[in-house]
Amino acid sequence: MDDHSPETLRFVEHELTALLRRGRSLSFEVAQEVHPNLDQNAYGLLLWLRRSDATRLTDLAARLGISKGTLSRQINGLEALGLVRREPEPEDRRAWRLTLTEEGQRRFDAARATRLALFRRIVESWSRRDVADFGRLLRRFNDALD
Repeated sequence: MDDHSPETLRFVEHELTALLRRGRSLSFEVAQEVHPNLDQNAYGLLLWLRRSDATRLTDLAARLGISKGTLSRQINGLEALGLVRREPEPEDRRAWRLTLTEEGQRRFDAARATRLALFRRIVESWSRRDVADFGRLLRRFNDALD
């Protein structure tokens, strides 16, 4: 049984579209904080690399839902900027392990601190429960997309 009216779903679609549009703009600003020549889409790559410390290129491509070739080109750009290092996987020399360089970590952490400060200002009037619920519902939505 469908308990969700078309009106409610249109409302969710509208708000999600607005969030994504603003998110793209914010991603561009944050990417510029990391490095002036950084592509806005690369911030997400840096986030995953920061979270995982080291990961295989193939695993990251699968996680992000992009081809290995596309990811490899993006990683090449990040390497050229000195933000990412690609090393042979110790157990399998044919595979590559990706990590942030110290400079990449420093720049990412500084840009992330700015982004988190913005989020803090946005939700400062919200209750702790509302913020936790918002995060939980976003995770639930994102998990359903996988």
